[in-house]
Amino acid sequence: MPRFTEELWNSIADIFAAILAHPFVRGLTDGSLPEDAFRYYVVQDALYLRDYARCLALAAARSPRDPWCELFADHAKVALVVERSLHDSFFREWGLSPEEIAATPYAPTNLAYTSYLLRIAYDRPFEELLGAVLPCYWIYWEVGKHLEKAGSPNPLYQRWIATYASEEYAQVVRAVIDVTDEAVADFPEGRRAAVRAHFVTTSRYEWMFWDAAWRMESWPV
Repeated sequence: MPRFTEELWNSIADIFAAILAHPFVRGLTDGSLPEDAFRYYVVQDALYLRDYARCLALAAARSPRDPWCELFADHAKVALVVERSLHDSFFREWGLSPEEIAATPYAPTNLAYTSYLLRIAYDRPFEELLGAVLPCYWIYWEVGKHLEKAGSPNPLYQRWIATYASEEYAQVVRAVIDVTDEAVADFPEGRRAAVRAHFVTTSRYEWMFWDAAWRMESWPV
C-alpha cells in the first residue's frame, strides 16, 4: 500500500507542475525574474513566516506525542531564526531595515493564506493542521531540488535555491512527512479526506503566493 503522503503528493501533481511552469519560478534559474519581484516576494515571505511559525508552535502544543512536540517547537524556532537570517541577508543588500519590513502590509494573497493556516491551527484537529502546513515544507524542497539542476546566474537567487535544495532542509521535510504518515495511520477515510483537502488548498496557495509576487500584487481599492 502506498504511504498516505504519497497519495497527498500525487493529488497535487497538476498544481506542482503549474508551480514549476510559473514565470516567477522559472525566472529564478534563467535570470529573467525581475529583482523587484523577488524583493517583493522575500518581504512578503518574511511576513508569512511570522504566522507560519505560530502555526508550528500550535502544532507543537497540540502534538499527541512528545517527540512530535519537540520537532514542531524546534521548527517554529527555525522558521523565525534561521529563515530570518536568510531573509536578513537579502534585506541588507537591498538596504531595507527591520522597521520597514514590519511596516509593510500583507498582500491580499498572503493575508488569505496565513489567515487560512491560523484558522486550521486554532480550530481543527492536529492531523488537519499537518495537512495544512505540509505543502510549504514539501513544495519548497521539491522546487529547490528541481531548480538546483540548472542553478542561477543571479547570486541572490542561487542562495535561495541552495537553501531549499540542501540536505539539511531535506531532513526537516522528511521528518514532517514521517509524522504525517504516522499521525493518520489508523484513521478512517473520512478523517484522512479532511487532511487531503487542506493539503490541496494550501498547495494552491503556494502557487498563488508566487503568482502574487510575480504580479507584485496590491490591494485593488
